[in-house]
Amino acid sequence: MKANKLTTRIMIAMVLGIVTGYLCNRFVPDAAMAKEIASYFSIVTDVFLRLIKMIIAPLVFGTLVAGIAGMKDASAVGRIGIKALGWFITASLLSLLLGMFFVDLLQPGHALNLPLPEIGTATNLKTSTLNLKDFITHVFPKSVFEAMAQNEILQILVFSLFFGFAIASFKGKVGHHLVASIEELVAIMLRVTDFVMRFAPLGVFAAVAAAITVQGIGVLFTYGKFIGGFYLGLLVLWLVLTAAGYLFLGGRVFTLLKLIREPTILAFSTASSEAAYPKTMEQMEKFGVPNKVTGFVLPLGYSFNLDGSMMYQAFAALFIAQAYNIEMSLTQQITMLLVLMVTSKGIAGVPRASIVVVAATLPMFNLPEAGLLLILGIDQFLDMGRTATNVIGNSIATAVVAKWEGELGVTQDPDAVAALEAGDIAQAPAQQPRAG
Repeated sequence: MKANKLTTRIMIAMVLGIVTGYLCNRFVPDAAMAKEIASYFSIVTDVFLRLIKMIIAPLVFGTLVAGIAGMKDASAVGRIGIKALGWFITASLLSLLLGMFFVDLLQPGHALNLPLPEIGTATNLKTSTLNLKDFITHVFPKSVFEAMAQNEILQILVFSLFFGFAIASFKGKVGHHLVASIEELVAIMLRVTDFVMRFAPLGVFAAVAAAITVQGIGVLFTYGKFIGGFYLGLLVLWLVLTAAGYLFLGGRVFTLLKLIREPTILAFSTASSEAAYPKTMEQMEKFGVPNKVTGFVLPLGYSFNLDGSMMYQAFAALFIAQAYNIEMSLTQQITMLLVLMVTSKGIAGVPRASIVVVAATLPMFNLPEAGLLLILGIDQFLDMGRTATNVIGNSIATAVVAKWEGELGVTQDPDAVAALEAGDIAQAPAQQPRAG
């Protein structure tokens, strides 16, 4: 209900922003005055951006440390984890590359032709100076407090890895109590994130109104191209994931897709991975994946195998670069994709996690952070597709890892599955009334 209310408010705010921006653009006497009016809208934009950036460091630290420290049975975790991560990394890179391919092919951002905001101009954009040596050196923090103060997301990740494994090495009350405290920190930060997102309608209104005040109503036509291109990319990604699953599972991959149909629809309609998680686990058990595999791989996948989110992040970041006419070479784009892959890990369950990741990544490449709000108004439509894709990708990954482990059993309740395959749900035993 909260998600639906927020979505409604964001949509209303977007419409109001369009109307307000159109009226300002239509009746303001000259471009200079329009730009001045837009600058006042930008005050709200800047405040909301600061609130989003405020939650990045504690969220990444808490979620990643809690996940690593909570692992048990190191031998099984290591064996299954390596196989799972191998699949996750491959799928993530593929998703990012597909996102880069389609956004470069369709060029949805170039129609905007936005001038650089003043805050971006002051940083003197120098994307050409980015090099591998400086990037690798900069990944490792010299002070965790400095890293958190500066929102250096990669440095926070490095420290969190060391910290998480250190806690996991302790046995007994010391490690247990600390992990419990960090898990409580995560819960609190998720609530803070919820509070911050309540200001999203104001941020959306200000961003849309400012853009249309300066650019006019024609700025909206590019969004249709953006959404259409993104869903085209998702469709291709679904086909690729299904084909990959077929290589390892054979025809059973189609049975799996039918079994996860309900959690996929649930994820799409709510744009929430958590809403679909319990049902996904239940369907994986019906497919024949043992709980010990599902219980580890599926949660791990929610942090490391967000295929739809990965495609979105590539799409969004490069769209923003295109919108401000910032040319990025192929090398720079690939470097950004690698950064996105790393920075997206460890924040499963965070509302609008992809927006947070993009917000953290843009400053690393000196891209205007204000561009983030150009897409926030339509993010709900994009979030629905990427969340459903995440469910599909994680389900296939979990089944494939179980197959690699030799743990994939037969699908439970063959009659129900046969009914599913025939499209006759009503005849499935699970749907029959119970006697007595």
